Amino acid sequence: MKKIIILCALCVAALNTYSQTDEKKWNLGFHGGLIQYNGDRGNGFYQTDQAAYAFGSISLSRYLSRHFDGSIFFTRGELGYIDHDVVATPDAPNSFLVRHNTANLVLRFNFTGPQAILRPYIFAGVGTIWYEKVYKIKHERFEFAVPAFGGGLTIAMGPIVSLQLQETFMYTSTDNIDYMKANGDNDMTLYHTAGLTFNLGRKQDEDKDGVADKKDECLATPMGVAVDAKGCPLDRDGDAIADYIDACADVAGIASLKGCPDKDLDGLTDKEDRCPDIAGSVELKGCPDSDKDGIADIDDKCPGTKSGYKVDVSGCTLDNDKDGIVNEEDRCPEIAGILAFRGCADSDADGVSDADDRCPQAKGNIDNKGCPEIPKLDIERITVIASKIYFETNKADLKLISHAALDDLADILKRNEAVNLTIEGHTDSDADDNYNLSLSQRRTESVKNYLISKGISPERLTAIGYGESRPIATNKTAAGKAKNRRVELKTNF
Repeated sequence: MKKIIILCALCVAALNTYSQTDEKKWNLGFHGGLIQYNGDRGNGFYQTDQAAYAFGSISLSRYLSRHFDGSIFFTRGELGYIDHDVVATPDAPNSFLVRHNTANLVLRFNFTGPQAILRPYIFAGVGTIWYEKVYKIKHERFEFAVPAFGGGLTIAMGPIVSLQLQETFMYTSTDNIDYMKANGDNDMTLYHTAGLTFNLGRKQDEDKDGVADKKDECLATPMGVAVDAKGCPLDRDGDAIADYIDACADVAGIASLKGCPDKDLDGLTDKEDRCPDIAGSVELKGCPDSDKDGIADIDDKCPGTKSGYKVDVSGCTLDNDKDGIVNEEDRCPEIAGILAFRGCADSDADGVSDADDRCPQAKGNIDNKGCPEIPKLDIERITVIASKIYFETNKADLKLISHAALDDLADILKRNEAVNLTIEGHTDSDADDNYNLSLSQRRTESVKNYLISKGISPERLTAIGYGESRPIATNKTAAGKAKNRRVELKTNF
C-alpha cells in the first residue's frame, strides 16, 4: 500500500509544473547529484574520502506568494559508507550499501521576488524514505524524514528555464540503516543537488497583447495594438488617447478631435485650421469673419462691411452698375446713376430720376412726376367729355353715344402719361339712397372698365360713386335733377 502511495506521488510530480511567478504557477525540475551519509559509522558530510553515491531527482513546486512556494521532490539513488578504521567481520561489517527513494514535501522561502535573476532560498518539511529489497536488506523498509530541510539558489536563465543548486539534509526516523546503534543518534543524509527547472503553464491573456490579465490594466485592447508593460495601448504624446486611434500621435490633443490639438478651441485641428491661433468658424476653415459677410478676415479686402450687404469673393460690397454706389444702397443697381438720385439716372435731365419719372424721355417737372404740364386744351377737353357720358335709364350700361367721347378721353390720357384720373358718379334724389349710391358706383366702374379696354393702366384710374350726397342743383325740379345726374372727371398726378 505504501509503495502505491509513493508511486502515485511520483506520477503527480512528473505531470505538473513548477511556479516562478503568479502567471506561471507551476514548475517542473530534473536534477542529479551526490548523497553523503552521517551516522554511527562516521561523518561523510563534505568529505572526499568516501565513494561517490549518485541519485536522480524530480521536483514539483507551486507558487504560493511572492516569497513562498510549496514543493515536493522525489529522489532515487544509492547510499553507502565504509569505515576504514574498523576491521570487518561476518558478524560486524564495517560498511553498508542501500538503494533508496525519497519523497519530501517542503515549504520554501525565497529571499528575492519572482522577477529576480538570483533567488536564494531556504526550506523545511517532512518526507518518506523507501529502502528497496537489494543488497543486504531482506525486506523493503519505509521510514520518515523528520525533518527535511536545507537551502539553495535558483538562477534564472530565461522566462522558462532556471538552474537550481540545492543542499538537502534529511534526518531519518530510525537508527539502524547502517546496521549500527551506537550513540543513540538517528542517521542523516545530505543531498548535493544540481538541475534544471522549467516554468510551464499558460498565463491568461484575453486580449492577446502579451501582458497577463493579472497585470493588464487595459483588458480589452484590440488585437495587434502595441502596449506598454501595464497592457495599455501606447500613448507617445501623453494625451490619454492611445496611439492607434490618435490622428496626431506625437502631439498632445483632445479626444473630440481624435487626439489632435486645437489651440484656439474652435473645433478644428491645428493642421486643418487656416488661423490656428484665432478662433473662427468651421465653414471658413477656422478663421474669424468680423463683419459677418462670409469672407474670412485674412481674405477680406473690405473689412467692416455693413451687416446684410452682399459681397464678392474679396469681401467687398457688390456694385453691379459700377456707379460707386453699392447694390444695397442703389435704387437702380443695374443702371449707372448718380448719388443725388441714389444710383438712378435722369435721362431727360428734368430733376426727376428715371425710377420716379412717369415720362423719362420727356422733360417735365417734379410736380408732374417728371412729365410735362398737361396742355390747357386737354384739360378743357376732359371737362367737355365728362358732360357727354350717358347711361341707360336706371342702369350702369354706357350708351353708344358715349363711346366716341371716352375714346377721345383715352387718347388724352395716353398723351399725358403722368396724369391720373378720378371718375366721380352722382345721381338725383329719386329712389332709395342705397340704391342711388350703388348705381353711381357701378356707373363709374363702367367708365373705368371702358378706359382700361382702350389701354389705360388700371393704376391710373379711380372710380368713386357718391349717389345723391353731392347735388349741384335742386332735386325739386326736372332741370335740377338732370344736372345732378352727372359724371365728373378730375385729373391729378
